[in-house]
Amino acid sequence: MNVLVLGSGGREHALAWKLAQSKQLQNLYIAPGNAGTAHCGTNVAVEVNDFAGIKNLVWEKDINLVLVGPEDPLVKGIHDYFLSDEVLRDVPVIGPKMDGAQLEGSKDFSKQFMVRHGVPTARYASFTATNLEEGFAFLETLSPPYVLKADGLAGGKGVLILDDLAEAKTELKNMIMAAKFGSAGNTVVIEEFLKGIELSVFVLTDGKSYKLLPSAKDYKRIGVGDTGLNTGGMGAISPVPFADKAFLDKVEERIVKPTIAGLNKEGIDYRGFIFIGLMNCGGEPYVIEYNCRMGDPETEVVIPRIKSDLLDLLNGVATQTLHEKNYETTAETAATVVLVSGGYPGDYTKGKEVSGLNAAFDSVVFHSGTKAGTNGEVLTNGGRVFALTSFGNGIEEAVNKSFASAAKISYDGKYFRSDIGKDLMS
Repeated sequence: MNVLVLGSGGREHALAWKLAQSKQLQNLYIAPGNAGTAHCGTNVAVEVNDFAGIKNLVWEKDINLVLVGPEDPLVKGIHDYFLSDEVLRDVPVIGPKMDGAQLEGSKDFSKQFMVRHGVPTARYASFTATNLEEGFAFLETLSPPYVLKADGLAGGKGVLILDDLAEAKTELKNMIMAAKFGSAGNTVVIEEFLKGIELSVFVLTDGKSYKLLPSAKDYKRIGVGDTGLNTGGMGAISPVPFADKAFLDKVEERIVKPTIAGLNKEGIDYRGFIFIGLMNCGGEPYVIEYNCRMGDPETEVVIPRIKSDLLDLLNGVATQTLHEKNYETTAETAATVVLVSGGYPGDYTKGKEVSGLNAAFDSVVFHSGTKAGTNGEVLTNGGRVFALTSFGNGIEEAVNKSFASAAKISYDGKYFRSDIGKDLMS
């Protein structure tokens, strides 16, 4: 099969790395890709939202399957674009159509969906410019901290968690009236704060059956001890020790099955990944959010644990025969440590030359934000630069290998969190 992966980050490198191992693969293309994906297949300079350019690429390279990495083209309707085009309609797209992508594209839609189908989640209400005063009143019914979420896509920055009621009211007004997050904040979801520990569960579905993929816990804040600003993710661990069989059985029965059944009931033919962000509240799972794709850096820690042929599984999604496919995971623990650019998640400089990549032989080095220089050197090209994934018989062994690899890779401004996984070792 000829396969096209859309995206340019660590998630896409991990997916390309796994797909490149498939016996069913003939040619692999990544658009636009990065310096790492170039070792898995052929990078093509087409952006993920250039639907016409993607159409030409699919036609020229005789692509048999398209895997969409990021959420933006899904929310903008790339799957629908394929289905409406005579040239593309028979090429399977792994990723939901616009109706299914609303699970991530609109937090208000996803919360309403959860309520309709009995999926446990935090109490909430949604507000716009027409009922802003009601939003202020709703905040007064809650205990701090206060959770405000922009309804639309905001690049992972549209969530505020505030301890002060007056500040929460001010920020609600800023989001709606001053467009703090652009049009994404035209509607704001206010949620009751859930106290617990976060984790993520991933589901691959063909619209009828599903496979529950390994659990993962990621680390969002920039600083050691979960301090500082939120980021796209500074590391991840899989499996999650507290997500034992009893807990995951609850997740499957109370969340996964009602979600799949709800999509079917509403006539949403969902084929692809569902990322379920969870809060473990005293052993009870609650949904924080849905995403319509795999997470990053969770992909880099989950996908390497899958022993089965990923392309075979994706083909099962495309043909709705996923229930017939084999699926196994390794029992080993995987730990991912993310290396970032100095200044991230604020302003940072690109184009720093990287050295020491060949010395990190105990880890799989996934490129998150890199590009190839004119002489073949690897240059930084993003806030998150690498995701280093290692295996071990437990968290400590796995994460120590990733820390050792992190020390061997050099570029100006390199930073990584030195405490990934430590909260799970006690």
